Amino acid sequence: MNSGKAYVIGAGLSGLSAAIGLADKGVRVELIEAAPQAGGRCRSYYDPSLGQVIDNGNHFVLSGNHATMAYLKKIGSENLLQGSPRSGVPFVDIATGARWALAPSEGPIPFWLFSDSRRVPDTRPADYFSLFKLLAAGKDKRIRDVIPCKGPLWDRLLHPFFLGALNTEPEDASAALAAALVRETFAKGGRAYRIRVAHPTLAAAFVDPALVHLKHKGAHARFGARLRRIVFSADHAMALECAEETIPLAPADTVVLATPPWSARELIPDIAAPDDFRSIVNAHFKHPGPPTAPLMLGVLGGTAQWIFSFADRISITVSGADAIVDEDRETLARTFWADVQKALGLSEPLPPWQIVKEKRATFAATPQQAARRAGAKTRWSNLILAGDWTDTGLPATIEGAIRSGRTAAELALKRLSV
Repeated sequence: MNSGKAYVIGAGLSGLSAAIGLADKGVRVELIEAAPQAGGRCRSYYDPSLGQVIDNGNHFVLSGNHATMAYLKKIGSENLLQGSPRSGVPFVDIATGARWALAPSEGPIPFWLFSDSRRVPDTRPADYFSLFKLLAAGKDKRIRDVIPCKGPLWDRLLHPFFLGALNTEPEDASAALAAALVRETFAKGGRAYRIRVAHPTLAAAFVDPALVHLKHKGAHARFGARLRRIVFSADHAMALECAEETIPLAPADTVVLATPPWSARELIPDIAAPDDFRSIVNAHFKHPGPPTAPLMLGVLGGTAQWIFSFADRISITVSGADAIVDEDRETLARTFWADVQKALGLSEPLPPWQIVKEKRATFAATPQQAARRAGAKTRWSNLILAGDWTDTGLPATIEGAIRSGRTAAELALKRLSV
């Protein structure tokens, strides 16, 4: 391997994944992050209004997310995920009081579809097989172009599932991205989609151990260092201009740019990148989850969509939240708490709360925006892209971010081994 150095710009999960993939192979890594901390959208912080550490949002992964599981194993934190030993997702409709739970077979043969008690209420086995139409959908198709977007299965399972995963109104979302989700979840059987949630926090599971791992491997990380400009020649990145210094790049050096798409578009001429985004709103309440409450509960008939119950807090998430993201924070907190009371059977008044709004949480997962996703390679020989917005084949998820970092590291290693 040559003596080149790798500069990883951005310490979100894609950047951390790339940095680890490179440092583990003996590459000298410089991790540069504009924010004062690592993690990007997958971060935790101490909130003084609650007097506790919270996550910026509620993120979950699935047992079949192989890149995520390999990443956590590499940094020694695979034991910091919690969830049921079997697959299944409980739901409640707070408008009607109806409750049910999806209880799929663990293997790929869907025996569970022939049991009324394991399916979504009022659905038939044949309803589920329509999902496989998505697998042949073209990249220009919306979900509504391929499968029916109505009926009990859609209303009670597919709409909330696709909305949560795509963060875009499902009817208008990319059928190809929906197909990627189906291919990696329903098509593989329940053991591939057991819900897993970071415990006690996102940073404890995904970020802090990664930084310790990188330090052990000799990588250097600096925070609060914003990259303002990349100096280019015709086919090569020549220098990195940060706020306080300019870093000249040797011919053997490689740059992995793992920034959000709007930052990448400012730094790279004519890059293809999504330019339409969707919001997510999260709420955290300083109230312990009831002992009988599931870790994650799907909610219909209200404003809250998912309720997460932890030992020290109850959190909710609303995806595709553009319609509410600008509402008054206290109004949102009271609305969400009313949903929580109904869903979890609580009578306590509104506890201390915090609302976290992410206006550009993910790119809009429409066919048009998916077509704007850039590949990892660029026309500059020493510049590689990473991020959940790049063309990973998946929506903007933790798994997609980690895979993008792994891909970037593999491409950088090929160049460094020349």
